Amino acid sequence: MTRVMSCISSMALATALLAGTAASDAQAWSLEEAAKPYAGTEIEVVFLLRPGYEAAKEMLPEFEEKTGIKINIIDHPYENSLGEQVRDFVAQGDLDIALIDLVWIGNFAENEWIVPIEKFTSNPDLLDPELDIDDFFPLVLNAFGGWNGTIYGLPFDNYSGLLFYNRCMLEEAGFDGPPATWEELKDTYGPALTKDGKYAYALQSKRNETQSADSFARMLWPFGGSFLDAEFKSNLLSDESQTGLKFRQDLMQYMPEGIVSYDHAETVNALAQGDVAMITEWSAFYSTLTSPETSTITDCLEIAPEPTGPAGRKPALGGFSLAVASQADEDEQAAAWLFIQWVTSKANAQKYLELGGVPARQSVYQEPGVAEEYGFVDALVESWQEGVPEFRPRFAEWPQITEIVQEWGTKIMLGEVTTEEGAEEIGTRMEAVLEESGYYSGDKPLAQ
Repeated sequence: MTRVMSCISSMALATALLAGTAASDAQAWSLEEAAKPYAGTEIEVVFLLRPGYEAAKEMLPEFEEKTGIKINIIDHPYENSLGEQVRDFVAQGDLDIALIDLVWIGNFAENEWIVPIEKFTSNPDLLDPELDIDDFFPLVLNAFGGWNGTIYGLPFDNYSGLLFYNRCMLEEAGFDGPPATWEELKDTYGPALTKDGKYAYALQSKRNETQSADSFARMLWPFGGSFLDAEFKSNLLSDESQTGLKFRQDLMQYMPEGIVSYDHAETVNALAQGDVAMITEWSAFYSTLTSPETSTITDCLEIAPEPTGPAGRKPALGGFSLAVASQADEDEQAAAWLFIQWVTSKANAQKYLELGGVPARQSVYQEPGVAEEYGFVDALVESWQEGVPEFRPRFAEWPQITEIVQEWGTKIMLGEVTTEEGAEEIGTRMEAVLEESGYYSGDKPLAQ
């Protein structure tokens, strides 16, 4: 329903560009030589307070030593990262690299805050012949880096929703594996695991993007629902969408009290401390849950794909790309591209994985022993091959709409309004935003 599928054609274009350039002598290119004109350049980039970014920080000294380029990292919690970047771009500030959630890319691209990668892939002085753009999972490359047929960014810190569960708790309750379906999780596992101050499940639902993406959207797709229909009108009052939202309300009886205040940290910690038996969370938290320093259940932790619903398995899709900022000068843009290309490269994918990141390179997950060492790999690869590219609508107006979903999705969970009342309010306000933006007047094409 969104523009993500139109980006697939960009794969052929990008591949052709790379093939023509890489035909030259690959041995003649090196990062050190490419970076010589930019030694001493300082690059500003926003990072989040998450494991994948800590992994990149550990790798960073190698890049700086090889290139002489200084990467200045500005750490922000996720909740502040969009606003801080928007303010910087509007003010023509110092950021040289944009960190882009898949639902922000339309806003960034349409405001021309970021530069298409073609500018750099068409320059043999800057293109690493080993970039191999086809090695990125196509779904991830197009969802996170692509907009309206153009690739702007390369995938970095990418997630799939997975079912993390405490095998020991399930076995004690008489289960020999995780639930296969959402209905089974609620109707069978829920009552058996919710007792003695412990709960079957926790769904991160805090009133921010967590509410709209991790909680609200997660219950739409598996039940056949969606935010919008084919005419770009609200689909939240459809039978399928209402079934999903009502299911979430019913499932709350098997979640901890105060679940509407749980962000990622609280949800992951609840599993890590043995307070809940199951969570559906991003693959990025694997390193947190497998570290004895942060988890008490390392010997009991298991991972499976998210459960299926009546519409099939529709796991959450999330993550980011890194793109060169248009406000940077030419030297800064070149240096920024060299860093983006390096940190997302095939050559660095395994090291990034070992340090706690989740690369979007297909090849790294095919390496011998990787799937056995990292328990999330099989479920992750399945989800990236078969997931929902438009898990959240990717149009440029999503930052406005998500605030509406956050407000009324929370009210639904708290019982302040019914699922129908909340859906009607979200739909009315969502359509008002889209009408003002020109989707219904023909000023903007309906994204398909």
